[in-house]
Amino acid sequence: MVTFIIPVKNDAQRLQRCLASVAANPGVCEVIVVDNGSTDGSPAVGRAAGARVLSAPGRSVAELRNEAATIARGDLLAFVDADHEIAASWLAAALDAMRPAEVGAAGALYVAPANGNWVQRTYGALRGRTVGRGDTRWLGSGNLIVRRVVFETIGGFDETLETCEDVDFCQRLRAAGWRLVADERLVSVHHGDPSTLAGLFRAERWRGRDNLRVTLRTRVTIRDLPSIVAPLVVAFAVPVLLAAVVSVPFTGGRSLSVAVIAAVAVVIIALGRTARIAKVAGDWGVGAMARALVVATTYELARASAILTRAAHHRHAARDVRPADASAK
Repeated sequence: MVTFIIPVKNDAQRLQRCLASVAANPGVCEVIVVDNGSTDGSPAVGRAAGARVLSAPGRSVAELRNEAATIARGDLLAFVDADHEIAASWLAAALDAMRPAEVGAAGALYVAPANGNWVQRTYGALRGRTVGRGDTRWLGSGNLIVRRVVFETIGGFDETLETCEDVDFCQRLRAAGWRLVADERLVSVHHGDPSTLAGLFRAERWRGRDNLRVTLRTRVTIRDLPSIVAPLVVAFAVPVLLAAVVSVPFTGGRSLSVAVIAAVAVVIIALGRTARIAKVAGDWGVGAMARALVVATTYELARASAILTRAAHHRHAARDVRPADASAK
């Protein structure tokens, strides 16, 4: 038996679409909507769809998922976020992916909306794409199915984390000896992707706040170094660059070399991310590369800012996502 667990806060319209996509999967037995104090009718949307609605205001997303898991009846827990839309074949693919006894969890990277604008499409490429099926190191908790026994054994999601709770969860799952499988058939469209660069900056500034804390919890490998080094370098280089530029008139240009070094460091990091976006998107054209560079630079600056400042949830500051049926511009 599979229990779908869907956390929500003031997202009634997208929750309705999410629940409809879940219901389109044959064999769904139980759906729990865990509401974080919504005032827009989200609980009513859940009840109208036949879901069990659990009220848990003022909690973190980790707490919401954990609390719903305690009342779930399923042997498998499917975590899907309210701003996602899953394929009609999602459940069948998930059950197949979980068939090997050593697989503790399965999922796939989120897919950007097909009708999203260039920021959303480029951001989706930056996130990456699941191709085929195979073991992976990390999956987002908005599109994840987990064995209940595994979830309980490793203690669920860490409730002390505001963000990166999925990274931590996957680390502990793999450390406990379970396989984490990415399967391209578990298609989940993320309609919550920010549609503006400002929205992207706020989202990644918030999302990056626990990045270093979680990454350093386990033995650091070479593959971990970019996520550790890049934000630290950018966080150091940007203030140095600004200070050097401001001081040029007073130092006779002697600080110009410092500014150049700092600028080059930021550009190199952004270009590395740009190349990754182009590779995933399969588009190395001038226009696509320019868009990728802009999004990559915004991402790096936001992640660096997360080290220096504490940000509230990006959706509390502004609503940066467009309705799913909005025209791409």
